[in-house]
Amino acid sequence: YQMYCEKVGWKVAVVSRNEADSGGVKDGVLEVKGDQVFSKLKFEAGVHRVQRVPATESKGRVHTSTATVAVMPEVDDVEVEVDPNDCEITTARSGGAGGQNVNKVETAVHLTHKPSGIKIFCTEQRTQLKNRERAMQILRAKLFEMELAQQQEEMASQRKSQIGSGSRSEKIRTYNYKDSRCSDHRTKLNFDLNKTLGGELDPLISSCMALVKEEQLKEL
Repeated sequence: YQMYCEKVGWKVAVVSRNEADSGGVKDGVLEVKGDQVFSKLKFEAGVHRVQRVPATESKGRVHTSTATVAVMPEVDDVEVEVDPNDCEITTARSGGAGGQNVNKVETAVHLTHKPSGIKIFCTEQRTQLKNRERAMQILRAKLFEMELAQQQEEMASQRKSQIGSGSRSEKIRTYNYKDSRCSDHRTKLNFDLNKTLGGELDPLISSCMALVKEEQLKEL
């Protein structure tokens, strides 16, 4: 993937990389930036099956293993906009310490955000206006937290659906070292293994994009 990114002019950075005990990479994360990154790399998401003869195999038998790939767009910053019409605000006397003005004048603010059901009672400030501003600030923080949690849940669900169980029956591609062949099981096309491992992924990705367009035309 690093070689492919360099070929197409994308910026790629290794975010994390964990070495396996027996050599090679156990898992890793790449950050890729450029034009049409997700629209192309999304076709790499899934289970990749590898068929090869390991260096530790003395009888020349082919071993099968799998590697899973997840491709996710970078999460955007969560922006919170509050429609004043969605808020119901009532006032009350604060009570307690704070001087006669605080106790006699309705400085406390009770804010209810109708869409989310969030309720905030604010008595921190000495004036109703400041308590109203503080209540809105707390509301935005709570809505931000809810939105962020939902976004993270969706991303976790997306990653889980892409990785699957790692079962070989879910494979999208097979890398056969013995025959120097890379087979894509969605398009049922074969490609040169060495070229694929060297970063020449455009033929594989283009064939997947063509397949998607063909399926979309059938649905019209």
